[in-house]
Amino acid sequence: MKRNGITAAAAEFQKFLIAYYQDGQKGELKQPLVYESDIQVQLVNDEGKNPLRCIWNGSKSVFIIEKAIPKLENEEETTEDSFPSDSKLHFKEALGPMPLAVMKARQLISWYTMANNPNMPQLVNASNPAVVLPPVWVRCDSSDPEGTCWLGAETIRTDGKVTGINFHSVTCKGPVIGKSSFINLDELKKAHKGRHHSSTVTTKGYAQYDLFGSTVVESSIIESQSNIVVDFTWNNVENILQTPPLTSAATLNIKVGSGDQKSPVYQLYKELEFLIVLAEGLKTGETDWPEPLETKTAVELVQALIEDLKNKFDVYQKQPAKESEKIKSDAASVDGSIQTAFVTDRGDLDFAEQLWSRMRRSVTSCRDVVDSLTLVIQALKFGDIQPWIHRGSSSSLSKLIQQSYHGKMDNFSLTGLAPIRMLLEVGLDKMRKDYINYFIGQELTTLNYLDYFLSSSVDVQEQVQRLKKLHHMLEIVVNCHAFLNLAHEHLFPLTQSCLQFYKKHPYSEENVFHLQIRPSVISSFYQNEHPQTWRVEVSSGHGQKEVKTTWQLSGKAPVEHVVFHTPDIPFATTVNGEDEEPAYFTTIISCSQVHFM
Repeated sequence: MKRNGITAAAAEFQKFLIAYYQDGQKGELKQPLVYESDIQVQLVNDEGKNPLRCIWNGSKSVFIIEKAIPKLENEEETTEDSFPSDSKLHFKEALGPMPLAVMKARQLISWYTMANNPNMPQLVNASNPAVVLPPVWVRCDSSDPEGTCWLGAETIRTDGKVTGINFHSVTCKGPVIGKSSFINLDELKKAHKGRHHSSTVTTKGYAQYDLFGSTVVESSIIESQSNIVVDFTWNNVENILQTPPLTSAATLNIKVGSGDQKSPVYQLYKELEFLIVLAEGLKTGETDWPEPLETKTAVELVQALIEDLKNKFDVYQKQPAKESEKIKSDAASVDGSIQTAFVTDRGDLDFAEQLWSRMRRSVTSCRDVVDSLTLVIQALKFGDIQPWIHRGSSSSLSKLIQQSYHGKMDNFSLTGLAPIRMLLEVGLDKMRKDYINYFIGQELTTLNYLDYFLSSSVDVQEQVQRLKKLHHMLEIVVNCHAFLNLAHEHLFPLTQSCLQFYKKHPYSEENVFHLQIRPSVISSFYQNEHPQTWRVEVSSGHGQKEVKTTWQLSGKAPVEHVVFHTPDIPFATTVNGEDEEPAYFTTIISCSQVHFM
């Protein structure tokens, strides 16, 4: 390609990236675009979907460039022979990301560099100074001797002007086994100095451990729906695979799913599940009733509760204790459940809460709800019972009970969806008090901070969603207490972080919550374990002139577009008397710079 052809190609490439980026900023583009028929470009803004997240922690927005995959997604382009008979995947999805030849990747990086060089006036229109493009990363096929799997470039700007380019090269080899296969720290420093002609270098370490991966409870590994990993960073690395020192900065990354049967709050989750079933039935008009947990019918259980109130003067003192014992018995019946002093059941259940506890375990139809509530309302109307309820209860049933004290009750029709709503309101009242009991009982927050989640003035569907958020927060805190033995000094800031997040964001079990912690608190969970990822950064220079060479080990391949040869090695191997993990992949990330004069 002639020189004027090269500059024209660079200008066109930069023009394409600018147009794509501006449309992406407007929210108009979600799918990748094809450039020159065989190159695919995608703007990635979601950190969780960034394929570089395990090897690079730079800009959140990046251009990912790869080989375009043949499209066979339209029906007219797809034949019966296009896919295996048992596959429903499109050809594009089945192939996955495709790398470009290393020479092609270098050409694209060269175009990006030329188009951003302010000293090339013929490209001044392509390099729009008003548009700050994110970095460009190109997938490579590792066909060169170094095994390059990524090439990247990003602009360096000073006072709004492009003054240079940062280049990144990622090479990967593996899997290997045994520390004898690794470069030592002095060799890595020497290689960095030779590449960047530095006399002084500094080192920074990073390690990540999966805490749940090494946590065994009652001879079983914690369910994968809950995941807690810890990230360590420290300065002045002493050797390759150094265990993070106790002076490291440590951050817990906590992702917890609700509904694990081993959870200390599993029974509360089952209550919440029934509450969600009622809310969904109220919304759709159809209720998917769960299997009953009692052998007696709902009507029989409610009738027995009413008879107790009629015949026993001291029911207010005795019945809550019985109900509390029953709930504890139910929780203990779950195989493998973990009991913790952090979770204590309430012993002050009022009549409406006791009614809920019986009905949510036994109703199997709307007819059951109607018949059970009819028994209660009739007993109230004729003065057969005058049950005690908590002050401040906001459910329709609680209001009827309060009215019954004065011998006057509003007419209440148990038709349509009204019975479902009445039972749902009772459950909402009961569960709000449960969460207050847990969070305030452990001094993790105050009523003022919980007010948003406990409000009964919003739509009933929104009330249920806010309780879901409260339960997820409780699952997070309880897991950290039960499995990591975290004390109040750590659980309190974690609770505050969760509260702040959920006041602004919708319910999400995919969100990862972060907690700064002292390494000594969790040392027993990681000091004798292999890290998931370990790396060291060798740096020289300062500010915009800083350059790095990063060497990383990980338990799985850090790139998804290169196939590595995996030798036949046993699951566990001992080298020089030490247990070694097979399939550690070696990754080298080099960063160098070009400054425009």
